[in-house]
Amino acid sequence: MVVCGDDGLAHRLAAELRGVYGEQVTLVVPPSGLRVRAPVVGRARAASAALLDRFVNATVNRGGGGTGVGDNGGSDGMSDERLVEAAEPTDAVLVEVGVARAAALALVYDDDETNIRAALNARRINPRIRLVLRLYNRRLGRHIEELLDQAAELSDGDTQGRGYPRADTSTTVLSDADTAAPALVATALVGTSKIVDTDGLMLRAVERHPPRPGEVADPGLCTLALLSATSNDPAGSDGSEDSGDQGPQMLPDAAAVAAATGRGTMVLEQVSYSGPPLSAVRAGVPPFASLFSQRLRWSLAGLAAAVVALAVVLTLVTEDHPLHATYVTLLDLFAINDPAHNDSMGRQILQLLSALVGLLLLPVMLAAVLEALGTFRTVSALRKPPRGLSRHVVLLGLGKIGTRVLTRLRELHIPVVCVEADPEARGMATARRLGVPVVLGDVMQEGVLEAAKIHRADALLALTSVDTTNLEAVLYGRALRADLRVVLRLYDDEFATAVYRTLRAAHPDAVTRSRSVSHLAAPAFAGAMMGRQILGAIPVERRVLLFAALTVGGHPQLEGKTLGEAFRAGAWRVLALDTAATRAAPGANGSGIWNGSGNAAGTGTGGVTAAGEPSGLVWDLPDTYVLRNEDRVVLGATRRGLAELLGRRGRGRPGR
Repeated sequence: MVVCGDDGLAHRLAAELRGVYGEQVTLVVPPSGLRVRAPVVGRARAASAALLDRFVNATVNRGGGGTGVGDNGGSDGMSDERLVEAAEPTDAVLVEVGVARAAALALVYDDDETNIRAALNARRINPRIRLVLRLYNRRLGRHIEELLDQAAELSDGDTQGRGYPRADTSTTVLSDADTAAPALVATALVGTSKIVDTDGLMLRAVERHPPRPGEVADPGLCTLALLSATSNDPAGSDGSEDSGDQGPQMLPDAAAVAAATGRGTMVLEQVSYSGPPLSAVRAGVPPFASLFSQRLRWSLAGLAAAVVALAVVLTLVTEDHPLHATYVTLLDLFAINDPAHNDSMGRQILQLLSALVGLLLLPVMLAAVLEALGTFRTVSALRKPPRGLSRHVVLLGLGKIGTRVLTRLRELHIPVVCVEADPEARGMATARRLGVPVVLGDVMQEGVLEAAKIHRADALLALTSVDTTNLEAVLYGRALRADLRVVLRLYDDEFATAVYRTLRAAHPDAVTRSRSVSHLAAPAFAGAMMGRQILGAIPVERRVLLFAALTVGGHPQLEGKTLGEAFRAGAWRVLALDTAATRAAPGANGSGIWNGSGNAAGTGTGGVTAAGEPSGLVWDLPDTYVLRNEDRVVLGATRRGLAELLGRRGRGRPGR
């Protein structure tokens, strides 16, 4: 396996392949002077010590256990890793690291162009290699995936003709931002579902608090995990892999769920086809009412009422037809009628009043034009936070991760205020298109967070790539509001642990969470390198649960076994059967599945598609259903469990 990258994701992915799948890995990183950040040593600790000292001295005696999550890769042993330093993945570098003989190559540079160029070169060097690319641009990623797969199919056809065995030459394009965004949003918002939506398949999981006395917990479709014993305590620690029996239990069996009292659960609520992805929302013409202010609309209404009143009075005075009287009034209003020298006194007075109304109409019309132009101008400009805004989310940083999180929050109709120092940041165009208020300025400057209404916000998400910025924003936000829910991204694991414990001890009644993008994304990238379709990953406190779609054939742990026999607590569990790839029972219209004994298993489908057709996913299969080689199933698995399904021997506990 070869992994090429320039940030923490590359190091964590290499550690995942070594520690979980037992693979030998060659890691290609830039020279020390060109790296974005070292993966193990806590750089931010020295720069942020001054910010943390004032809290440590006051709370060190109260600090309890607990951990944070950093953005660095795990520091497993380096015995199975070969480290190569190269500024760019050129042809010579790819040949040197053995791409021509490698089974899989992961290109996880932060720059999309670098990954695409290296992928094209790698496919030319070794047409049979399995490629995993990290791309932020979704549309470009789909085109590149199709292009590389077509090249692999043509080359595979040539090698088949020469007697070579068929190889898995698939290309998988993933985005760490897309993987992490739903988890970050769910962490910041209480009760938000964790959703995995890929290739039209949607899985939704939600955390549920333990039932009160006399209440019965809704089990959902199945229980994915039992949360740690302290997860419902704001001052409790996020369960890690080393938290023992008090930590979260992944994929528990029925007995474990029944025996767990007072512990929250994460349950699966929905497995269905979501249909084609929605097109991007584009800024359109604002509604007519928004073009003019309320004061201007009242002024226009008053002038219109005056014109009607003048026309009615003129009709009564001159006994003229109402339409003709209205016409004469408009002529007087715009000063294009002849003077009423020889008319009655009443007619002359009405002409003077109409001229006066016409003079009042000119500034009102000018104001309307200026307001309309200003409205169209501000449609493409950045909005400022409204004065009465409250119970919103303050999002710090509009980079790759921040942009995806912003889009997800707006899809959930959550009010957001963004804070960004760079007016040319990647997510500025998205914020402008979605009409989200943005405060431009350095968060370390006084008054920036106040302008974002942090004192009335429900949560603060600090998602910049600078640890000191995230930490200072969280500390300042907590100083303004002690119960503010905060989610921060810290790179170094040891530093994140110290910060987490200190903040938890200083503010025991508030919720503090630290999340790592690479920690969430690395398992999906590693699974794709092993040649399996990883649908996505969701965080369960500090652990990760993977969702994968695979064919039963070739997996002895599943072949010919019933669902009850195939289920292994703490490792994997079959969640649904894809009837689109499975032979349905005759005459059942896809609503029943034939088990291995030829008996129909009466099951229901998992939902409908966007077009209103049956989704073809069967999620309530009986435990007696026998899995066949041609069955394609959707399963949830831990990292170690997926490695065991793939025939790899990991080095650790199976529950990871």
